[in-house]
Amino acid sequence: MIGQRFSGAKVLILGLARQGIALAHFFAAAGSSVVLSDRRPAAELQSEMAALQGYSNVRFALGGHPLSLLNGVDLLCLSGGVPPTIPIVREAQARGIALSNDSLLTLQFSPAPLIGITGSSGKTTTTTLVGKMLVAAGLRTHVGGNIGTPLIDRLAEIAPDDRVVLELSSFQLELWRQSPWAAAVLNVTPNHLDRHPSMAAYAAAKQNLWRYQGPGDLALLGWDNDWTRRWYDQLPAGVERLAFSLREEVPAGAWLAGDRLVYRRHSDVVPLFPRSVIRLRGEHNVLNMLAASVLALAAGGSVAGVQKVATTFTGVAHRLEVIRRRQGVIWVNDSIATAPERAVAALRSFDEPLILLAGGRDKKLPWDEFARLVHQRVRHLLLFGEAAPMIARKVAEQPAQPGEMLASVRLVDDLPAAVAAADAVSRAGDVVLLSPGGTSYDTYKDFVARGEHFRQLVDML
Repeated sequence: MIGQRFSGAKVLILGLARQGIALAHFFAAAGSSVVLSDRRPAAELQSEMAALQGYSNVRFALGGHPLSLLNGVDLLCLSGGVPPTIPIVREAQARGIALSNDSLLTLQFSPAPLIGITGSSGKTTTTTLVGKMLVAAGLRTHVGGNIGTPLIDRLAEIAPDDRVVLELSSFQLELWRQSPWAAAVLNVTPNHLDRHPSMAAYAAAKQNLWRYQGPGDLALLGWDNDWTRRWYDQLPAGVERLAFSLREEVPAGAWLAGDRLVYRRHSDVVPLFPRSVIRLRGEHNVLNMLAASVLALAAGGSVAGVQKVATTFTGVAHRLEVIRRRQGVIWVNDSIATAPERAVAALRSFDEPLILLAGGRDKKLPWDEFARLVHQRVRHLLLFGEAAPMIARKVAEQPAQPGEMLASVRLVDDLPAAVAAADAVSRAGDVVLLSPGGTSYDTYKDFVARGEHFRQLVDML
């Protein structure tokens, strides 16, 4: 059916990264004429181009996005990093050319129903947990999307009885005009305001995950977040409503009852496991575990499978990841913290004295809560990257607080200098935490590259 749908079609793909390459494989195999365009020159894209060798129906247009590429195009696909506001996309819309992306096409052509997960924070951990919980219940499961593995070119491996779990970003959801069987929005807090024109526009993109649901579908929303709690009462008619909360019992879903996570969907409350068995640090990870448990159980998982994962899962790379213990000092990689709100969650996850490495590039987000917590929980603050002077100013603007811990704030040239300075001031019992609060794009390709560099620097100490 897919081959019939796209055979002979002319498809233009913007962005030659993981999503773009997966899209090219998908359309080339379906018999489409594929053009891949990227602003970067060919010299910077040799490995990406090599991944598509052997296709006679794939060609490259590199170094820019000229409008002439749209001539004769039937479908324009955007990689996640390509905003829909650039001239070539606006021109495509003016010409009536359809827009899509890898995640939307996966939704449309997956043989199995989809579980879609989004949120300003926690979506990768929750997506990973759901996948592991379903596998622990003996269910064949495919996990991908924004988590790093597009599934669009792997649809042939998916059977109707399988489970498909997709992590979805606001960038991907901007184009969605269809919703999956199960939609989970964990939370909405200020993020990516350097890309989205307003907080309302950012939230609207997240809302697309459930906006087009109908009878027989289910939606899971965070009860403790203002945006998602408001949406609970706005879900389309016939959609099953589920929620999760640390603070109170919810009508259906999962919550923290005393020190135990519990679940209810159609009937009685089912005890899941004590909070104390969770291997992950921080309240935000208790929320992730609650959300994942609801989704896994609603998708046919087992209580035993949920319990097994809760007691064994120790985290995803670059997310509060302990990378070394040296001379009584714990070194933690939280490079995923590309917004101050993520860094705030990290700061709240530790009782030990902290040496915090922060900085990178700002996304035009509020830093006030971050600055307040730095005074309370951080002994030494080491700042690097474009945002370093601004963060230092925000911290300095905070009034002095009784019993505050902060002893020093220092601006350094880069991440290697920050690691060296942290090593010099650390002492047994400290935690050295990389939780930048800013993106990596001032210096690194992405947060993964930043986190891996941090790991290498710490390993060399």
